[in-house]
Amino acid sequence: MLAKRLEQLNPYVPGEQPKDREYIKLNANENPYEPNPQVIKAVKEALDASPAKLGLYPDPDSNQLRQAIADMLNKTGGCFNNDKNAAAALGFKVTPDMIFCGNGSDEVLSFVFYTFFDSDRPLVLPEHTYSFYPVYCGYYNIPMKKIPLKTDWTLDKEEMLAQANKTDSATIFANPNAPTGIALTTLEVEEMIKAAPKDKVFIVDEAYADFGDESCIPLLAKYKNLVIVRTFSKSLSFAGMRLGFIVANPELTASVFTVKNSFNHFPVDFVAQTAGIASCNTVEYNVDNAKKVAAERDSFTEFLRSKGWFVITSKTNFVFAKKEGRTGDEIYQAAKKAGILIRLFKTKGIEDFVRITIGTPQQMAALKEVLGEL
Repeated sequence: MLAKRLEQLNPYVPGEQPKDREYIKLNANENPYEPNPQVIKAVKEALDASPAKLGLYPDPDSNQLRQAIADMLNKTGGCFNNDKNAAAALGFKVTPDMIFCGNGSDEVLSFVFYTFFDSDRPLVLPEHTYSFYPVYCGYYNIPMKKIPLKTDWTLDKEEMLAQANKTDSATIFANPNAPTGIALTTLEVEEMIKAAPKDKVFIVDEAYADFGDESCIPLLAKYKNLVIVRTFSKSLSFAGMRLGFIVANPELTASVFTVKNSFNHFPVDFVAQTAGIASCNTVEYNVDNAKKVAAERDSFTEFLRSKGWFVITSKTNFVFAKKEGRTGDEIYQAAKKAGILIRLFKTKGIEDFVRITIGTPQQMAALKEVLGEL
């Protein structure tokens, strides 16, 4: 009764969702701070004023939301945690026709994979990166060429480019990368784009860029094959709302709209659009939270290193760490026993690492007690 294509699917496994008790949840890279109260207020006011809108289809193209996102990117320079003048950081103006919105960046990525990647050549990606990429490759029958990370856990840019040029292939990676947390500089990414095939898209997934200090959005002014994927789930506290977007040249964005309109003409609902607009319009709140998370991340990194842990320097809202003499499972189990969930990966090569989402100072203090004993 099942379609044959089902045999090649290997579903994504998300961070553990607690069911049996209350945990401090530091395993899914969620934001520890609630959305801006102005977002909640805007949703309530919209529902009070027009409850009938829940029974009507929303704007299929999310036009007001796309304008709000463009305004937010222009205002912040594309990155919450940078200290540059926004206009100087971007060097050009992001326009709404460069934006495409969907139900979280995972849905947006699905549309991107369908739009730009074919089954006749491999997609080039790092061996250890966001684990949904291989899932979509299986879903759309796209072959992969996984490139191992270097011994210092950075992307092997040279080998990725060599393989992309060898097969005239597209490239995708997260920057900062997941689960390592390491970010390439904008200059490094630009050097890669220059050397990559010009007739294939170059995808940079910036889910965590707001916790670093750079975005590749300024490169869109020069490179028409660049597509940047972003999400509201991390720096804008929207993991429960589901809202993501791409920024790309208008021609490429229009192609993604063609795919969307062949799948689901109304992807972003009325409530999510309303909340997203309000969040963009009050972005200072989110900027402040992103800086608090980054500061706590750096402090937590120093703490772990002072206790003899190996911690990869992170530009995200998490750290990737291991402790000599302890398995990843031992660390995970010790934290769970104390009522704290962290992320364990059973993938060969990173099985002794744990990924720890940065929570509030109080949450991190509780985890420090547990990990300090290890």
